[in-house]
Amino acid sequence: MTNPIPQAVTVAEIDDLRVEIGGRAIVDGVSLAAVAGKVTALVGPSGSGKTTTGLALLGEYPEGARVTGSVRTAGHAVGYVPQHPAAALNPARRVGALLRDIARRQDGSRAETRERVRQALRLAQLPDPDEVLRRFPHQLSGGQQQRVVLAQAFLLGARVLIADEPTTGQDALTRQGIVAELSAVARQGIAVVLLSHDLDTVRQLADEVVLLRRGRVVDRGTPAAVLATVPHQAPRAARDALPPGTVRLETRRLSAGHRTARGQVRVLGAAGAVEVSVRAGECLAVVGRSGSGKTTLGRCLAGLHPAYRGEVLLDGQPMARSLRSRRREELAAVQYVFQDARAAFDEYRPVLDQVARTAVRLRGAAPAEARERAAQVLGELGLSAELVVRRPGGLSGGELQRAALARALLAEPTVLIGDEITSGLDAVTRNAILGILAGMRERYGLSVLFITHDVAAAGALADRIAVLDAGQVVEEGPTRQLLEDPRHPVTRALLRAALPDRAEEPVSGPAGGLR
Repeated sequence: MTNPIPQAVTVAEIDDLRVEIGGRAIVDGVSLAAVAGKVTALVGPSGSGKTTTGLALLGEYPEGARVTGSVRTAGHAVGYVPQHPAAALNPARRVGALLRDIARRQDGSRAETRERVRQALRLAQLPDPDEVLRRFPHQLSGGQQQRVVLAQAFLLGARVLIADEPTTGQDALTRQGIVAELSAVARQGIAVVLLSHDLDTVRQLADEVVLLRRGRVVDRGTPAAVLATVPHQAPRAARDALPPGTVRLETRRLSAGHRTARGQVRVLGAAGAVEVSVRAGECLAVVGRSGSGKTTLGRCLAGLHPAYRGEVLLDGQPMARSLRSRRREELAAVQYVFQDARAAFDEYRPVLDQVARTAVRLRGAAPAEARERAAQVLGELGLSAELVVRRPGGLSGGELQRAALARALLAEPTVLIGDEITSGLDAVTRNAILGILAGMRERYGLSVLFITHDVAAAGALADRIAVLDAGQVVEEGPTRQLLEDPRHPVTRALLRAALPDRAEEPVSGPAGGLR
């Protein structure tokens, strides 16, 4: 780690950048300066060119891209915190080993190496660093993984930090912590380039905002000036009553954990079994802080996390714990849509073929029939015939999320589990996805388990909300009742963080934990 650069010095610069793929410009004439001690935010809809512009500072471009313009970093190291930080961490190595390998690149004794690692973790504001160092990346929450990647950047002596959707998938309380972390990074004289759909975070953090649309800069200036006309609110809930219907999916006496070097760590049900249910045609939103157990619950229901006790029942019948042991009818009935849609697709095969494959594999459809149905559903979700024959790299994050929903629909499920599927999307795209989900429920009679940190999105879509904290359901009830009259301190804290005008109350319990 090195001494900070004086404030207001330009440490990296992009001038008239144009990136073409197959004759189509995905970035066209973009210029910006990364200034020491300042935060420059790139905002815009999914597919507007934010990530391509940010990665240009690393010298990384899409395969086959034709690049003109210039990118200058003056020899400064550039750190990158990706939207999905697990992708930047070796899953087979403990965090301590990963960080010590970087720290050893500088001269010094073992004691000095250990101290450099601890200092980097302190700068990244990771509580209980000794415990984190002993864990593997998959044993950390998304927020903890993000801080470890940030610590890597500190150890590498980064003068420029690219933060790609750093608040994606985080609850409001964790999001506030990330804002504080990035503010602290900037105060150390590091230039921060923030790529984000989270306009509230941009308002709090950014010194300059650059607004992109279709690869071009359409506005730049202060957050107040640029963001004044950009929509960012999710649609409000219109329902009061629960829809009628029998219980479709439920848990009984559920508890689950992860195996670590120190033994089994309980993630769900440490203080009592977790029991949730979703009725036919109903949407249940599961909200909570990062590390509260939301994703583990969803993965247990889908058979992706078989290390649990208790039962998961579909239409009153217990299902096998493991996805591999479930019957084809059960696999089709319960579909899981991942937060990271890009990682859920094979990067080498056209999107249309991958969506169609679901109908062939789970419903026994003929390939031609499946392909025709896939094109129809993709079209209904707003994806053109020209777009869906591309490989996943040719689609934006929002477009891939629609494709992931289409793929789930091809299985003709009765239950859809969506894990943070509106995270990392701009406000317009997020609202479109929420509208699609609402329409899917009505048209197909789907039951939806909506895992989210976004209280506004939960309020827009869900009939009921269950709040998780430390692996327990601490409050549950009809959406409007829970949002207007929250009883548990965690629920009130989540709402207060999302709606700052609420009265101040103390917050109990840790914000981190295992995912």
